[in-house]
Amino acid sequence: MTEHFDVIVVGAGLSGIGAGYHLQTRCPDRSYAILEGREAIGGTWDLFRYPGIRSDSDMHTLGYNFRPWTREKAIADGPSIREYVTDTARTYGIDRHIRFGHRVVAADWSTPDACWTVECRLGDGSTRRFTCNFLYMCSGYYNYATGHAPEFPGAGDFRGRIVHPQFWPEDLDYAGKKVVVIGSGATAVTLVPELAKSAAHVTMLQRSPTYVVSRPAEDRLANALRRVLPAKAAYGFTRWKNVLLQMYFYRAARKHPTQAKERLVAMVRERLGDDYDIATHFTPRYNPWDQRLCLVPDADLFDAIKAGGASVETGTIDTFTENGIRLASGKTLDADIIVTATGLELQLLSGVPFTSDSKRIDLPKTLNYKGMMFSDVPNLASCFGYTNASWTLKADLTSMYVCRLLEAMRKRGRRQCTPRIGNEPVAEEPFLTFSSGYVQRALEHMPKQGSRKPWKLNQNYALDLMALRFGSVDDSMEFSNPVDARAKVAA
Repeated sequence: MTEHFDVIVVGAGLSGIGAGYHLQTRCPDRSYAILEGREAIGGTWDLFRYPGIRSDSDMHTLGYNFRPWTREKAIADGPSIREYVTDTARTYGIDRHIRFGHRVVAADWSTPDACWTVECRLGDGSTRRFTCNFLYMCSGYYNYATGHAPEFPGAGDFRGRIVHPQFWPEDLDYAGKKVVVIGSGATAVTLVPELAKSAAHVTMLQRSPTYVVSRPAEDRLANALRRVLPAKAAYGFTRWKNVLLQMYFYRAARKHPTQAKERLVAMVRERLGDDYDIATHFTPRYNPWDQRLCLVPDADLFDAIKAGGASVETGTIDTFTENGIRLASGKTLDADIIVTATGLELQLLSGVPFTSDSKRIDLPKTLNYKGMMFSDVPNLASCFGYTNASWTLKADLTSMYVCRLLEAMRKRGRRQCTPRIGNEPVAEEPFLTFSSGYVQRALEHMPKQGSRKPWKLNQNYALDLMALRFGSVDDSMEFSNPVDARAKVAA
């Protein structure tokens, strides 16, 4: 038997749980289900279990707009975030709508019926189908099944253990061991100071430097406000304070990249001292925000380096050896464990094949509408957060906009909403402009953005708030009903 819902949400992570809240709050008479391929709530925050995992933005903006973050630390550890998401689902009864072990493997739009048929594969290998009027993909942006793992020469010769952070083994004992972490992105700068607490030594090996910024783990103003204001008021003030500060610093960095670069490098020098080779190890070749900045709470990475428990090497790998890694320079790095923090594999909409009337929908050939829908594809939305701010800021806005579309369709007696480009020309641009490797590797598999609104990504919370919360739902959007098949034949 095929079950039908008004809305199906795919994914029970940070975005999916938020979607559930907004749906049942803003569209309380709509039925919905959340399909989750794994057996737990939390998505990223449940999957990743490597040492020291934490947020790379503050929880007053990474948290939901409807549920205050009330813990002391604004830069939170992974288990705390997972607990926050799980508790949110339980508190609002969202967990009762989740179907665990339901991995979506296909979705087909029926034009005559104006609905999606969603096919799931269950844990026992069987399949199950659902239908829905609207499909909302909240499954994140990377492949859960595999990380980016380059083939390193000589990897088979290494006598130690090679680990990818996405699949951290529970039995890995790194105490007293020499560890080399390959990479210098968000995962690497999180791992290194945590491993250094008990490892003999940790080396962060990078091909080129990344911008690394220290920030207090606690927001003293937020903690002070919570003592004198109701939780929601304190949270709202802190949230907007952090949003506005982030927007200011981002715009300033993009407008004055040379000055921003000098200041960011100077901040590292203040932490490590004038005698440290900042130019080699912490001075990137690109401008700030050409790639995402890496956050380290309370300067923990710099402290680990100063204490001697960690070090940074900048160079390219020649080959793995029996006892470690040999660089192209000839230098060798001894290792008992090598951690390949080499990045994620971006995957749009969980790699689900989408069809319309059994014909393939080629999403990379579409234009992205308001950062959430696709040109000429009806009743399909996806959640994709900001690259320059907290993911949940955009996730909340996207869910609220989906609810606005659902209400507009109901009031107008329409069953379909389809973004249309229309007659006004719009040039295609890459979906993301980041120079990061994981982005560049995936661009050909992603939709495009356009040169004008509503097809151009804002990457700006204030602009998106005005567009998605208060802007017109008729902007390049066609509301319609399916044409009766019998009428077509008669015509």
